[in-house]
Amino acid sequence: MPETAIEAIAEGLEKGQTLAAIDLGTKTIGIAVSDAGLSFAHPRPVIRRKKFTADVSALAAQLDKDNVGAIILGLPVNMDGSEGPRAQSTRAFARNMASRIALPHAFWDERLSTVAAERALIDQDMSRKKRGERIDSAAAAFILQGVLDRLYSAGATI
Repeated sequence: MPETAIEAIAEGLEKGQTLAAIDLGTKTIGIAVSDAGLSFAHPRPVIRRKKFTADVSALAAQLDKDNVGAIILGLPVNMDGSEGPRAQSTRAFARNMASRIALPHAFWDERLSTVAAERALIDQDMSRKKRGERIDSAAAAFILQGVLDRLYSAGATI
């Protein structure tokens, strides 16, 4: 499915469906899923990246399990707002994913989301090893919570 505006995401959801956010790392894919009321983001276990088809199959299974109706992808733009190779890679992943997962998707500027997620994990006194295992899902939760807060402030309802 084509890219959708953030504001239109909630309108396309059916009752009981959730939103998911994805943070694409080089080694893992972080996932977070909202509750059905679109209030809170909940991190899910990361998907260890292998090959694209295996990654998308694992992602589709998780999205189906959580009754996801739309996907938000964290877009890693540069600090000056330009898009570099990582942003281009994320857009390519979204294009390829759209041919296999028929859900609307939108992009969200993820600048500093990993930094914020890491600080939150450090505040929880989490070891460096555990932080490394959970950082992408924590970043996805940070991205998703930003989207949910924006939808709430815009008065979006399902």
